[in-house]
Amino acid sequence: MQMANVPVRADSVPQADLKVRIGFVVDLSRRLHEYGTAAPRLEDVVNLVSARLGLACNVLSTPTSIVMSFSDPAREDDIAEITQVVRVAPGEVNLRRLCQVDEIADQVIDGRLDLAAGRRALRAIGGAGRSPLAQAARIASFGISAASVAMILHTAWAGVAVAGLIGLLIGVIMLGSEGRPALSAASEALSAFLATLIVTGLAAFVVPLDVKSVVIASLIVLMPGMTLTTAVRELSSQHLISGTARMMGALATLLKLAFGTIAATHIAPLLGWVPQAQIGAPVPQWADFVAVLAAGASFAVLFGSPRRHVPVVIGAVVISYLCAQFGGRHVSPAFGVFVGGVAIGALSNLFARAMHRPGAVVREPGIILLVPGSVGFRSLSSVFERDVMLGLDTGITLITLLVAIVAGLLIGDILIPPRRKL
Repeated sequence: MQMANVPVRADSVPQADLKVRIGFVVDLSRRLHEYGTAAPRLEDVVNLVSARLGLACNVLSTPTSIVMSFSDPAREDDIAEITQVVRVAPGEVNLRRLCQVDEIADQVIDGRLDLAAGRRALRAIGGAGRSPLAQAARIASFGISAASVAMILHTAWAGVAVAGLIGLLIGVIMLGSEGRPALSAASEALSAFLATLIVTGLAAFVVPLDVKSVVIASLIVLMPGMTLTTAVRELSSQHLISGTARMMGALATLLKLAFGTIAATHIAPLLGWVPQAQIGAPVPQWADFVAVLAAGASFAVLFGSPRRHVPVVIGAVVISYLCAQFGGRHVSPAFGVFVGGVAIGALSNLFARAMHRPGAVVREPGIILLVPGSVGFRSLSSVFERDVMLGLDTGITLITLLVAIVAGLLIGDILIPPRRKL
């Protein structure tokens, strides 16, 4: 949705029945939340659309709820006439559907689509499930992303293969947990437990492996680095309720991952599984470029990118990786993350200006290799293993990287101001 540069007239869109207008805004907010829109952007979009539809709206978005109070802007008082409370589950980024929602909102605001048809279109998007081919592609993307990260971590070729296979297993677990609340709540701990146990067993009896690196690569898609980054950005923009709730949700995920890993680490010796000390030679340096390209393609699938924007997603991943490597090599890892954040923040706004589609298409997959989810995992794992000082040191590194990436994204917004809310 385009940002308003001039005051918006309440009559700029043909007026419909009050409930129809409110219903469209409620459905729009629900879809935006469902497809991973952060609180600041969601609230800005809802306020903008409400103003275009002749409504005054006060909105509060959290990871599990949306509260909207509507009133007539023509009235002198600001007492709400209708309040809607929407209970929602934490959203998952789906760029293709986010683009569809954005296009529907644009059409309604421009008068090309009436409100009733817009609501039907929004509900049709929400009711669309994944095809068998899309499910298979999603499972494959878990394996490809795990193998790619294992290559970036410079494990041996055997470690790359094992990480990819375990990634496929985790993809099956995550797909099977959809619609099953009990399994979904335990899926991260179960995945971490199985990944650690399988890697330890293979390292003990089949092939030498760098157990920690392979486990981290296998679990990389489950690491809540993106959630942590979004939480810090919400806190920095004074969305304190949403930021705090999201931070606690990310911490809970890290705790489940760390617990599953530590449990398997303690069970393996009881079974007599001791990894071999000798580890194979790491993958060659050129493999990094193959890994980044493969990771970009897998992230495009995981984030549900529109097909025509897949090259853009891969390009964003490559640019963020190169920026992080260049800055980290010449200054420090935190500076490299900051440079990557600046580049992705600016490029996402440039993409939104040029293509009239959400900048999230570039921003979300572009920062995935920058977010420090694995650092938080290592910090909690060290604390569980009673190496508190190492855990604290790693925790400080986590905070430093989070601040660096959020600062980079904010500077990117200054270099190229956003013209669209999403």
